[in-house]
Amino acid sequence: MKSPTQFFFIQKHILLKLLIFILFICSNNRSNICCNHHFANPSSLSLKQLKLEGYLSFEKLNHAAKDFGNRCHFLPLAILYPKSVLDISSTLKHVFEIGTRIDLTVAARGNGHSLEGQAQAYQGLVINMKSLQELEMKFNINEELSYIDVSAGELWINVLHESLKLGLAPKSWTDYLHLTVGGTLSNAGISGQAFKHGPQINNVYQLEVVTGKGEVITCSEEQNADLFHGVLGGLGQFGIITKARIALETAPKQVKWIRVLYSDFATFSNDQEDLISSQSTFDYIEGFVIINSTGLLNNWRSTFNPKDPLQASNFSSEGRVLFCLEVAKYFNPEDTYSTDQDIDILLSKLSYIRSTLFLSEVSYVEFLDRVHVSEMKLQEKGLWDVPHPWLNLLIPKSSILEFAQEVFGKILTDTSNGPILIYPVNKSKWRKGTSMVTPDEDVFYLIALLSSAMPFSTGKDGLEHIIDQNNRVVSFCEKTRIGMKQYLPNHKTQEEWKHHFGPHWGAFARRKSTYDPLAILAPGQRIFRRTADCEHE
Repeated sequence: MKSPTQFFFIQKHILLKLLIFILFICSNNRSNICCNHHFANPSSLSLKQLKLEGYLSFEKLNHAAKDFGNRCHFLPLAILYPKSVLDISSTLKHVFEIGTRIDLTVAARGNGHSLEGQAQAYQGLVINMKSLQELEMKFNINEELSYIDVSAGELWINVLHESLKLGLAPKSWTDYLHLTVGGTLSNAGISGQAFKHGPQINNVYQLEVVTGKGEVITCSEEQNADLFHGVLGGLGQFGIITKARIALETAPKQVKWIRVLYSDFATFSNDQEDLISSQSTFDYIEGFVIINSTGLLNNWRSTFNPKDPLQASNFSSEGRVLFCLEVAKYFNPEDTYSTDQDIDILLSKLSYIRSTLFLSEVSYVEFLDRVHVSEMKLQEKGLWDVPHPWLNLLIPKSSILEFAQEVFGKILTDTSNGPILIYPVNKSKWRKGTSMVTPDEDVFYLIALLSSAMPFSTGKDGLEHIIDQNNRVVSFCEKTRIGMKQYLPNHKTQEEWKHHFGPHWGAFARRKSTYDPLAILAPGQRIFRRTADCEHE
């Protein structure tokens, strides 16, 4: 039998271990759980205090804890369905006034296309930005400047359809249009038009933003420029975009859509770089990598027609690493002949495999909304709502050959898990001073590994295998110091974020302390910890 002294010592030892464990959990929880403060509860978000036009919901929260990445699932305390910008402003003012007494964070959620829980807020408040779609789109059309004022919660596909009624369209797109305006502007919005017009953050004239203090601020290049530049590509850290003024141009009606193949990467990349630097070129330039794919050209025939069917039928892609150049030329039906001539001239300057020329003609809407067609097919098969461990990288031109030699065919042994996009853009077309971080060269490549993981699989199509491949790619880039930057970045620690922003970190941190000093906004990015954190941290 143990003596009272021994018993007391054992109990004290157990309590000490328990205390250490609790402190460990507090300091390491990725959802910013704080040991000296309390999470909010429904009473913290009093409906009487807020006087909302919309409403707060404390039920049916599961969808706000899920995104396209389908890997992170953090339940919020509540969801705000705002009917006006005032709803968002008054709610953020209320949270700001609560101060550090309660650990309450706020995330803006558009169409939920984030990959790693960036639009989630554990035990916080998620704002459903699509509730603002009811705001009417307003057009300004004249010879000097045409634009549309649109709610940040509106989908780009809806902006396209409304603009086309007036024969207009935004200049720059993402490949997938079922995303919100505010969501893409908080990142960059890159697609095959970026080499010509810059990303979407280049093609916005004015923003309305609600800061972390609840202030509603209109900003542009001329007015509140610091906030304007900070919010563009700012990952939601300085304010919630509620309205945007988007540049418009005359819209074409038809698109000549072309694919050709290369077996040599240097030749492929040289042709891409020549096309994006030429005065006379295509309107859209992208590319993708195909590794060990069987029957590739036959798969294209449902959408594309081969220029030479006989030669195309004799081409074999099996066991090869190939590179597809995908280009498009916009036109109107009355200009078909001259457009075809222009295309022939452009193609004659390229060094692709001649038997692999495939062409298609579609409407402008069909071309821009092409990914949605694939989405519908995958949804029918139950293959859309699976984990998507995507990896998006920006690689400087000087390192692209080294990257390709190591990654394509060595680290990545096939492309059956999803597309691998690759195309260059011109930095000269990008707006200076935004929060978007790019490599330190005039030309850099977007590399997008768009994998889908099969649930419960332990093979090459399983989540663990794909994540391991992604980690090997990132590790190679870091070890060789090729100047890579992540697009749609995902980092776990502030030190990693500091490395990501490099010399721009000071400006980024200053803007955070100016516009969101309590670190209320966008906790899912894991860049800044809520000010209510434990004193010892």
